[in-house]
Amino acid sequence: MKKEFVVIGLGRFGGSIVRELISLGANVMAIDSMRERVDEYASIATQAVVADTTDESVIKSLGLWNFEHIIVAIGENIQASILTTLILKEHGVPQITVKAQNDYHEKVLRKIGADFVVHPERDMGIRIANNMMSTNVLDYLELSDEYSIMEIKASDKIAGYNLIDLNIRAQYGINIVGIKRGATIIVSPVPQDPILLGDVLLVIGADVDINRFVKKAL
Repeated sequence: MKKEFVVIGLGRFGGSIVRELISLGANVMAIDSMRERVDEYASIATQAVVADTTDESVIKSLGLWNFEHIIVAIGENIQASILTTLILKEHGVPQITVKAQNDYHEKVLRKIGADFVVHPERDMGIRIANNMMSTNVLDYLELSDEYSIMEIKASDKIAGYNLIDLNIRAQYGINIVGIKRGATIIVSPVPQDPILLGDVLLVIGADVDINRFVKKAL
Protein backbone atom coordinates (compact mmCIF):
# COMPACT_ATOMS: atom_id res chain seq x y z
CA MET A 1 0.00 0.00 0.00
CA LYS A 2 1.10 3.54 -0.68
CA LYS A 3 2.04 5.66 2.30
CA GLU A 4 -0.44 8.42 3.04
CA PHE A 5 0.32 11.92 4.28
CA VAL A 6 -1.46 15.18 4.91
CA VAL A 7 0.33 18.49 4.33
CA ILE A 8 -1.35 21.53 5.89
CA GLY A 9 -0.08 24.84 4.53
CA LEU A 10 0.95 25.11 0.89
CA GLY A 11 3.57 27.84 0.96
CA ARG A 12 7.05 27.18 -0.43
CA PHE A 13 7.97 24.70 2.31
CA GLY A 14 4.68 22.80 2.38
CA GLY A 15 4.37 22.85 -1.40
CA SER A 16 7.85 21.40 -1.86
CA ILE A 17 6.97 18.56 0.54
CA VAL A 18 3.80 17.78 -1.42
CA ARG A 19 5.71 17.62 -4.70
CA GLU A 20 8.47 15.44 -3.27
CA LEU A 21 6.13 13.00 -1.52
CA ILE A 22 4.08 12.61 -4.71
CA SER A 23 7.25 12.02 -6.73
CA LEU A 24 8.21 9.28 -4.24
CA GLY A 25 4.89 7.54 -4.82
CA ALA A 26 2.95 8.58 -1.72
CA ASN A 27 -0.68 9.62 -1.48
CA VAL A 28 -0.95 13.20 -0.24
CA MET A 29 -3.89 15.27 0.91
CA ALA A 30 -2.90 18.95 0.52
CA ILE A 31 -4.75 21.51 2.64
CA ASP A 32 -4.64 25.29 2.78
CA SER A 33 -7.07 28.03 3.80
CA MET A 34 -6.31 29.95 0.58
CA ARG A 35 -8.13 28.69 -2.50
CA GLU A 36 -5.51 29.91 -4.99
CA ARG A 37 -2.86 27.77 -3.29
CA VAL A 38 -5.12 24.74 -3.22
CA ASP A 39 -5.92 25.24 -6.92
CA GLU A 40 -2.20 25.22 -7.67
CA TYR A 41 -1.83 21.75 -6.16
CA ALA A 42 -5.15 20.28 -7.30
CA SER A 43 -3.50 18.54 -10.23
CA ILE A 44 -0.44 17.48 -8.21
CA ALA A 45 -1.71 16.17 -4.87
CA THR A 46 -3.90 13.09 -4.50
CA GLN A 47 -6.52 15.37 -2.95
CA ALA A 48 -6.47 19.15 -2.47
CA VAL A 49 -8.80 20.79 0.02
CA VAL A 50 -9.62 24.36 1.04
CA ALA A 51 -10.03 24.21 4.82
CA ASP A 52 -9.41 26.02 8.11
CA THR A 53 -7.70 23.42 10.28
CA THR A 54 -8.04 25.53 13.43
CA ASP A 55 -11.69 24.46 13.37
CA GLU A 56 -12.04 21.10 15.10
CA SER A 57 -15.21 20.25 13.18
CA VAL A 58 -13.29 20.62 9.91
CA ILE A 59 -10.58 18.21 11.09
CA LYS A 60 -13.28 15.76 12.12
CA SER A 61 -15.10 16.05 8.79
CA LEU A 62 -11.88 15.34 6.89
CA GLY A 63 -11.05 12.37 9.12
CA LEU A 64 -7.47 13.52 9.54
CA TRP A 65 -6.86 11.26 12.54
CA ASN A 66 -6.92 8.33 10.11
CA PHE A 67 -3.60 9.46 8.59
CA GLU A 68 -0.36 8.15 10.05
CA HIS A 69 1.72 11.28 9.44
CA ILE A 70 0.64 14.91 9.12
CA ILE A 71 2.95 17.81 8.26
CA VAL A 72 1.84 21.19 9.59
CA ALA A 73 3.64 23.66 7.32
CA ILE A 74 1.57 26.75 8.14
CA GLY A 75 3.61 29.88 7.46
CA GLU A 76 3.50 33.08 9.44
CA ASN A 77 0.36 32.37 11.48
CA ILE A 78 1.90 30.87 14.62
CA GLN A 79 -1.47 30.71 16.39
CA ALA A 80 -2.99 28.67 13.58
CA SER A 81 0.04 26.36 13.61
CA ILE A 82 -0.27 25.76 17.36
CA LEU A 83 -4.05 25.28 17.33
CA THR A 84 -3.90 22.89 14.39
CA THR A 85 -1.16 20.84 16.05
CA LEU A 86 -3.04 20.73 19.35
CA ILE A 87 -6.29 19.52 17.76
CA LEU A 88 -4.49 16.88 15.69
CA LYS A 89 -2.66 15.62 18.76
CA GLU A 90 -5.86 15.48 20.80
CA HIS A 91 -7.40 13.32 18.06
CA GLY A 92 -4.54 10.83 18.22
CA VAL A 93 -2.61 11.44 15.02
CA PRO A 94 0.46 9.15 15.43
CA GLN A 95 3.11 11.44 13.92
CA ILE A 96 3.00 15.20 13.51
CA THR A 97 5.82 17.22 11.97
CA VAL A 98 5.53 20.99 12.37
CA LYS A 99 7.38 23.90 10.83
CA ALA A 100 8.53 26.32 13.55
CA GLN A 101 9.05 30.03 13.03
CA ASN A 102 11.40 30.50 15.98
CA ASP A 103 12.68 28.85 19.16
CA TYR A 104 9.71 30.04 21.24
CA HIS A 105 7.32 28.54 18.72
CA GLU A 106 9.26 25.27 18.90
CA LYS A 107 9.03 25.17 22.71
CA VAL A 108 5.25 25.54 22.57
CA LEU A 109 4.96 22.91 19.83
CA ARG A 110 6.97 20.40 21.82
CA LYS A 111 4.92 21.06 24.96
CA ILE A 112 1.70 20.26 23.15
CA GLY A 113 3.10 17.07 21.69
CA ALA A 114 4.56 17.74 18.24
CA ASP A 115 6.68 14.71 17.34
CA PHE A 116 9.10 16.49 15.01
CA VAL A 117 9.84 20.21 14.74
CA VAL A 118 11.77 21.67 11.81
CA HIS A 119 13.25 25.09 11.12
CA PRO A 120 13.64 24.99 7.32
CA GLU A 121 14.98 28.53 6.91
CA ARG A 122 17.43 28.25 9.82
CA ASP A 123 18.56 24.75 8.84
CA MET A 124 19.12 25.82 5.25
CA GLY A 125 21.11 28.83 6.45
CA ILE A 126 23.34 26.59 8.57
CA ARG A 127 23.80 24.18 5.67
CA ILE A 128 24.78 26.96 3.28
CA ALA A 129 27.18 28.48 5.82
CA ASN A 130 28.90 25.14 6.37
CA ASN A 131 29.20 24.54 2.65
CA MET A 132 30.70 27.98 2.10
CA MET A 133 33.23 27.59 4.92
CA SER A 134 34.70 24.38 3.53
CA THR A 135 34.61 22.89 0.06
CA ASN A 136 34.91 19.50 1.78
CA VAL A 137 31.55 19.78 3.57
CA LEU A 138 28.94 18.50 1.12
CA ASP A 139 25.84 18.35 3.30
CA TYR A 140 24.66 18.90 6.83
CA LEU A 141 21.82 17.59 8.98
CA GLU A 142 21.15 19.08 12.40
CA LEU A 143 20.25 16.45 15.02
CA SER A 144 19.93 18.90 17.92
CA ASP A 145 21.26 22.30 18.93
CA GLU A 146 24.74 20.82 19.43
CA TYR A 147 24.96 17.62 17.36
CA SER A 148 24.90 17.02 13.61
CA ILE A 149 25.63 14.60 10.81
CA MET A 150 27.85 15.93 8.03
CA GLU A 151 28.92 14.57 4.67
CA ILE A 152 32.60 15.42 4.32
CA LYS A 153 34.71 14.78 1.24
CA ALA A 154 38.05 13.14 2.02
CA SER A 155 41.04 15.24 1.01
CA ASP A 156 44.56 14.11 0.15
CA LYS A 157 45.54 14.77 3.80
CA ILE A 158 43.67 11.67 4.98
CA ALA A 159 43.44 9.60 1.78
CA GLY A 160 45.41 6.37 1.98
CA TYR A 161 45.03 6.05 5.73
CA ASN A 162 42.59 3.80 7.56
CA LEU A 163 40.50 4.64 10.62
CA ILE A 164 43.10 3.15 12.98
CA ASP A 165 45.80 5.41 11.52
CA LEU A 166 43.65 8.53 11.80
CA ASN A 167 42.33 7.71 15.30
CA ILE A 168 39.51 10.18 14.64
CA ARG A 169 37.27 9.13 17.51
CA ALA A 170 39.99 9.60 20.13
CA GLN A 171 41.37 12.80 18.65
CA TYR A 172 38.14 14.58 17.80
CA GLY A 173 35.34 12.78 19.67
CA ILE A 174 33.40 12.09 16.45
CA ASN A 175 32.35 8.91 14.68
CA ILE A 176 32.48 7.93 11.03
CA VAL A 177 29.28 5.93 10.59
CA GLY A 178 29.57 5.39 6.87
CA ILE A 179 31.74 5.90 3.81
CA LYS A 180 30.19 6.70 0.42
CA ARG A 181 32.39 5.52 -2.42
CA GLY A 182 30.76 6.20 -5.74
CA ALA A 183 27.48 4.29 -5.79
CA THR A 184 28.56 2.12 -2.84
CA ILE A 185 27.97 2.91 0.84
CA ILE A 186 30.09 1.20 3.49
CA VAL A 187 27.92 1.17 6.61
CA SER A 188 29.69 1.09 10.00
CA PRO A 189 33.19 0.82 8.49
CA VAL A 190 35.69 -1.31 10.37
CA PRO A 191 38.91 0.29 11.67
CA GLN A 192 40.96 -1.35 8.90
CA ASP A 193 38.90 0.16 6.08
CA PRO A 194 41.08 2.54 4.07
CA ILE A 195 39.89 6.00 3.08
CA LEU A 196 40.35 6.82 -0.58
CA LEU A 197 40.66 10.23 -2.19
CA GLY A 198 37.15 11.47 -3.00
CA ASP A 199 35.40 9.24 -0.48
CA VAL A 200 32.51 10.94 1.32
CA LEU A 201 32.61 10.38 5.08
CA LEU A 202 29.36 10.36 7.03
CA VAL A 203 30.43 11.93 10.30
CA ILE A 204 28.32 12.26 13.44
CA GLY A 205 29.19 14.22 16.57
CA ALA A 206 29.13 17.55 18.33
CA ASP A 207 29.30 20.54 15.99
CA VAL A 208 32.41 21.93 17.68
CA ASP A 209 34.24 18.61 17.28
CA ILE A 210 33.22 18.14 13.64
CA ASN A 211 34.33 21.69 12.81
CA ARG A 212 37.65 21.05 14.57
CA PHE A 213 38.13 17.93 12.44
CA VAL A 214 37.28 19.81 9.23
CA LYS A 215 39.72 22.63 10.03
CA LYS A 216 42.65 20.48 11.16
CA ALA A 217 42.36 17.28 9.16
CA LEU A 218 41.05 18.54 5.83
